[in-house]
Amino acid sequence: MFRYLAGALAALLLVTGVFFIWQGRAQQPQPLAAPVPAPVLAKPGQALPPIPQAPAADPKDKEEKRFARADKNDDGRITLAELIEPRRKPFAKLDLNGDGRLSFEEWAVKTIDKFEDADADDSKALTAPEFATTAPKRKSKPACACG
Repeated sequence: MFRYLAGALAALLLVTGVFFIWQGRAQQPQPLAAPVPAPVLAKPGQALPPIPQAPAADPKDKEEKRFARADKNDDGRITLAELIEPRRKPFAKLDLNGDGRLSFEEWAVKTIDKFEDADADDSKALTAPEFATTAPKRKSKPACACG
């Protein structure tokens, strides 16, 4: 009987300890906010420099710009022809035999060509160094667009 009482007491102490540890982690000190810079005060009789004009915000949001790009004749509506026309040239590039249909091979021609170019030893399999040559080239962003 004493073993059961000691086990229950040990379990209760364990749960209490876990609770206090959990509470202690939840109440860690918060980092202080960055100090706010003091406002520039003008001395009596001294004029402050003029505030430069803020750049005007573009009233069109992202979706309006996307709509405007698709609406080629600016009539406020997008017809099926306006939506399909920009895709004709890319489709024609993929349709190698000009039959108006894309086979899987025609659709995958870039991937197939990339594989064949990377397979330097013509083994029909890419080794790790050969596969590394197929990595996409990353476009570097300018450090700053400031004038």
